[in-house]
Amino acid sequence: MNVYLMRHGIAQTKDDPKVQSDEERELTKKGAKRTRRVAKGLRALKIPFDRIVTSPLARARETAEIVAEILDIEEELIEAPELAPQASVENLAARLAVYRDCRELLLVGHQPFLGKAASLLLCRNQGAEIDLKKGGVCCIELNELDMKKPGVFRWMLTPRQLRKLRYS
Repeated sequence: MNVYLMRHGIAQTKDDPKVQSDEERELTKKGAKRTRRVAKGLRALKIPFDRIVTSPLARARETAEIVAEILDIEEELIEAPELAPQASVENLAARLAVYRDCRELLLVGHQPFLGKAASLLLCRNQGAEIDLKKGGVCCIELNELDMKKPGVFRWMLTPRQLRKLRYS
């Protein structure tokens, strides 16, 4: 299985007067526009995502919705509390067994959580610092979902690189 970790796009700041709570922070206009361009870059890669799983927070859900729309994915998005910023990366790793039938799984969430999850999948600990930019994506190949063998790092693309791919 290939697991793709995608960080949400540019969102409202925490001190924005329109924001009541962190959970409600939405993508800005610029964030939504750039996320569309990133999604078009993903489309150029022709990855046949089986499922898109998203954090329940507004900015991640919006990012996932934009990606699903641009990639014409009709499968319903799955919200997973295991992708919320305060969740346990160990719980997320255990949850991956639910998607055993997927070959290409996109997870949309937050930093530093996604970086810690990537480290756990690759190194079997959270010691590696992996920094995903807003709208960035990395791909990790997992041969075993029982966490006995480390995953294989396949690639990481910044949002800028993905936006440039849309012209390919």
